[in-house]
Amino acid sequence: MKSILIIRCGALGDLVTSTSIIEALKLEFGEDTLIDFVCTPGAGTIFNKDTRVHQVFPLEHKKIPIFFSKQKRKIIKHSQNNPYDYLINFERGKQFESLVKQINASKKIGHFFTKIEGLTETTHTSELKKLIFKEIVSEDIFKSVHPKLIGTDKKQLDEHYTLSDKYFIVSPSNSHQKKNKINHRAWIDENWIKLIELLSKEIEVVLIGNKNEDAFFDKLKPYPNNVLDLVGKTSLPDLIGIINHAAGLVSTDTGTAHIASALDTEVFTLIGPTPAEQTGPFKSPSNKVHIISQNLDCAPCYRSKTMKNCIDNICMKQISSQKVYETIKKALL
Repeated sequence: MKSILIIRCGALGDLVTSTSIIEALKLEFGEDTLIDFVCTPGAGTIFNKDTRVHQVFPLEHKKIPIFFSKQKRKIIKHSQNNPYDYLINFERGKQFESLVKQINASKKIGHFFTKIEGLTETTHTSELKKLIFKEIVSEDIFKSVHPKLIGTDKKQLDEHYTLSDKYFIVSPSNSHQKKNKINHRAWIDENWIKLIELLSKEIEVVLIGNKNEDAFFDKLKPYPNNVLDLVGKTSLPDLIGIINHAAGLVSTDTGTAHIASALDTEVFTLIGPTPAEQTGPFKSPSNKVHIISQNLDCAPCYRSKTMKNCIDNICMKQISSQKVYETIKKALL
């Protein structure tokens, strides 16, 4: 039986796009392969209902030196008592270098250890993660695996939520919501209000978001009658299950879009400044991803001088609620 430690700390979407490695390792080394993860505490709960993952080590403060970090020392001590066959590191930040060097593993691959080949300017982040572990799996397995998630099953969801047989998810917020500067990925509130109104006339709308986003969602209220408000009311495994059984999901370029694409739930993503072919929801042979964009000349501009100087994200503002509604209606309703 192989034992493997994977390090991927970051936002929810970053972790989701790394999950193709789980299936790849199980196919290559057998179902009894023991897989541990090092993750940020919140995102790591994504594996709470995923029996493919043996253990999750939370790592909250990545920059704290090992001597002052109980969490880092716990990871190292565990590897000393239970040496890993493989360490697979997805993190390129220098703050991880001392940690990965002290972990006890027979073979170490990934950043600091492996030269990544086959990377292009348009390589999707999910494919980039696959290139990191390509050397330890067969070519057939490498080609066949894609991000995949496991959440709460339907029976347990029905015990806790009053979901209709058919519903559509609206996920209006994103991880940049509370930053004290322009949220370049955001769609304007009035458009979300109008879209929710239009969709609720066709299908039950389920609203999702985090517990600390009340101020944002208060601006979208009052909701129409055919809306189920689950903002801040679900665990991450429950949210995965709810997205899994939905007819579809609409969002900006954020973690819930990546969750939907990993579950093969039809996803409609509003994209302006970010490069869809690199950071948008991953398109696999089994899912349906709709990118809704104005395709302006100044976009994509993410992390560029153009974005830094942008004071009015017209690339998002010019996407009309009617356009989004008609795209969803044509595909699903």
